[in-house]
Amino acid sequence: MLTEKELIQIRRQLHQIPELALQEKQTCSYLKEIIARLPQSYLSLKTLPQLPTALLVRVQGRKPHRTIGYRADIDALPVKEETDLEFASQHEGLMHACGHDLHMTVALGILSYYSEHQPQDNLVFFFQPAEESESGGQQAYEQGAFTGEFQVDEIYALHDTPQLPAGLIGCRLGTLFAGTTEVDVDFLGQGGHAAYPQRAKDMIVAAAAFIEQVQTIISRNVDPIEGGVITFGKLRAGTIRNVIAGEAHLEGTIRGLTQKMIELIDTRLQTIAAGIGQSFEAQVQVHLRQGGYWPVENNPRLTQKFIQQMQADPQVKYQETQPAMTGEDFGYLIAQIPGTMFWLGVGETGALHSSTFNPDERAIEAGVHAVISYLQIRMQEEEI
Repeated sequence: MLTEKELIQIRRQLHQIPELALQEKQTCSYLKEIIARLPQSYLSLKTLPQLPTALLVRVQGRKPHRTIGYRADIDALPVKEETDLEFASQHEGLMHACGHDLHMTVALGILSYYSEHQPQDNLVFFFQPAEESESGGQQAYEQGAFTGEFQVDEIYALHDTPQLPAGLIGCRLGTLFAGTTEVDVDFLGQGGHAAYPQRAKDMIVAAAAFIEQVQTIISRNVDPIEGGVITFGKLRAGTIRNVIAGEAHLEGTIRGLTQKMIELIDTRLQTIAAGIGQSFEAQVQVHLRQGGYWPVENNPRLTQKFIQQMQADPQVKYQETQPAMTGEDFGYLIAQIPGTMFWLGVGETGALHSSTFNPDERAIEAGVHAVISYLQIRMQEEEI
């Protein structure tokens, strides 16, 4: 089994070679190199021709009741690193600012253990490209990643967080991450002279009315106990102060804790847009893009088992956490396959997605132990 020292070195090597979504060629090659060094008796690999940086590794169980999946994302962000680490990013303008280098390392630690200690159940490790953008989880699923011998009955994943102490495990029943949807709205009216508003159809006013009415969706259509977010961060309209804008373009994001909630918000947005179009005699076109960024709604039965094991293990520090409004494309996978996502604390080392993010590497061994601890108990249970 890979030692803690070896895992730290692997994490540092991965940290130096960050790559954007769907471009993770060097990362994928390095993962294959590490996996090739492990005992191969129980291992088999699978790649996807249309998603070449995706990598699946199957571990044959000795007497399987089920096949358990474990996912680790592998892409990085377009962030210029400012940590001054000896092992800082060697790729200018790119950084593992979300900790996917640590995610991969924990997965390799778990895989290395089971490459030497044959598990009772089959295991499938999914090193997934394009989590930060491009919906890599959805792409892989739709391209048949989990078919044949690689079909899984349940799936697990972690995400690191600087909001918890290094090595602490956080989880909750229900939603862990919100789902997200990108929103673009185009307003098409009639431009004109500022002195003759009656001859134009002002799309700045229409956009303003739309934005104001949309604020009622969260306050009057969404259960206040559940919550939701609609934020418009970009509005583009007009050319000069004395010309009425005949067009406007609005960009924003929706966040919701359940897929049902997101679909409700989507419907209300489109209804309001239709009303604004009638009121201002304009065309109002709403474009919604969710892709694979569904809410991470943890499976109740499996999550309860996971939490119970975390609480029972004297080597694990566990804490119940609140849902986060950030997005994660594991939500799509968990909507197709029962499973659980949890947090791994990495200490207060800079915010996620920031140029100074530097997770405490002591979290690696804690994450490896927690997952192995859970899997050992889970594989003793006969029911799927």
